[in-house]
Amino acid sequence: MRISLFIYRFLIIGLILLGLTVFAGTIYGVFFLDNGSAAPIYSPVETSGITRHTFMGIGRMRVSTSDPNPGVVIIFVSFIYDPDDRPFFEELALKIVDFRSIITDYIGSFSVAELHDKDEEDIKTELIQRFNAILRLGQVETLFFSDFMIL
Repeated sequence: MRISLFIYRFLIIGLILLGLTVFAGTIYGVFFLDNGSAAPIYSPVETSGITRHTFMGIGRMRVSTSDPNPGVVIIFVSFIYDPDDRPFFEELALKIVDFRSIITDYIGSFSVAELHDKDEEDIKTELIQRFNAILRLGQVETLFFSDFMIL
């Protein structure tokens, strides 16, 4: 009985130490660790004396077209948002996977020839409508394509 009580205490102390280690590591990672290797999710931009942020969390994408022998579209989508609207920024960060899916579904529904014939502004307008349909805390007003290559 004395041995089982010793093992029980040893396990409890071990779990407490493990929990404290995880907690301390989390605090260190959040407040002190500069993770410069992560892709930026936003970039500050100054327009007319007002600082805005460009949301770049969607990243560069490669989307296959609907052709029997698919082509590839390389696209990098970004848009401006108000940096003071923290809830909207958090919603944007949570919707990155949804944004990528919307882009893949929309761009992937066209053939290479159809994409060449399509106006870039029409593509942006449709993507804005689809993005805004899933957003609840704010709206995307303008999209930017820093990359839009049809291969």
